[in-house]
Amino acid sequence: MDYYFQTEQICVGYQGIPLIENITIEAGKGEILTLIGPNGAGKSTILKSIARQLALLGGIVRLDGQDIAGLSGNELSRKMAVVFTEKLRTEMMTCRDVVATGRYPYTGRFGILSGEDHQAVENAMELVHIEEIKDQDFTKISDGQRQRVMLARAICQEPQILVLDEPTSFLDVKYKLEFLSVLQELTRKKGLVVIMSLHELELAERVSDKVLCVKGKYIERFGSPDEIFQPGYIKELFEIETGSFDEENNSMELQPVQEKAKVFVIAGGGRGKPVYRRLQRAGIPFASGILFENDLDYPVARALAAEIVATEAFEPIPEEIFGAAKRSLDDCERVICCRGKFGAFEQANEKLLSYAKENGKPVSFVGK
Repeated sequence: MDYYFQTEQICVGYQGIPLIENITIEAGKGEILTLIGPNGAGKSTILKSIARQLALLGGIVRLDGQDIAGLSGNELSRKMAVVFTEKLRTEMMTCRDVVATGRYPYTGRFGILSGEDHQAVENAMELVHIEEIKDQDFTKISDGQRQRVMLARAICQEPQILVLDEPTSFLDVKYKLEFLSVLQELTRKKGLVVIMSLHELELAERVSDKVLCVKGKYIERFGSPDEIFQPGYIKELFEIETGSFDEENNSMELQPVQEKAKVFVIAGGGRGKPVYRRLQRAGIPFASGILFENDLDYPVARALAAEIVATEAFEPIPEEIFGAAKRSLDDCERVICCRGKFGAFEQANEKLLSYAKENGKPVSFVGK
């Protein structure tokens, strides 16, 4: 693959003091490269150094094979656009006015827009779907709309690479998804290279072609999402000591109640998750079973339950597993059943419910 963006052993930092060294990465046209890592690890420093807002302490950044150190400001602006968090002075400016400022590399010192410039502004607004707000005051629109306007401004530069620092940080779920969907569409339609940092790990895994893990003096890992989101790695990268993060399911859970189980939850099919979390919030330790290891409830039960009785997927439930579930249920004060009926492979759980009733355990039903 021909890489449009490459770094060769760059070193970044402040006032001559290295923060991160030997950063060697690359991305091709139409790819999204996302930086993840703890706060303060240096993600913004890397992005600002790539965008030449900070001087490199060593190494080379290449765009289309050319060292960016040899590019003039205008030349770099025609190749690279940045969307960072600093505020623009936009008093009395419409959204269209803000987008039009992205044409500055092409307008000359007087800033007069040509017919071609006006068309580029219209095209950019159409690409990010902001035509309906183009005449509104930029200061009076929502955060999500404002972020899309800033993206249109960057697109107006007609760059080959977009650099964004935490572009979704202040957006609600609706606008996060809309914004990242627009970015993905741009990479497909325009062949852009997108380099950004994200806090939202589940979104980083879904939208990225490559992921760069930033922590310590050197890069931790660089590769595809499948290579990065391996079991246990995110916990190590972010030094998670309380609670858990499941890379396979992109789920975070709080710390379980560290006591002997008082409630046994008969779950399955994802119906147990809200019960597990409700018990955890109430500080009630619980056990759960019998769960197949591919069940939607299994990752949450594994994270929150004081005890879990599980078995291999697509296999009959062994007698010893059923016996373990009965012993666990015997030790609990009451039972919560999340099932109204049981499927063909869940006869053991139906028998477990009957066992609880026969032995006088209080049983409550939820989500039937």
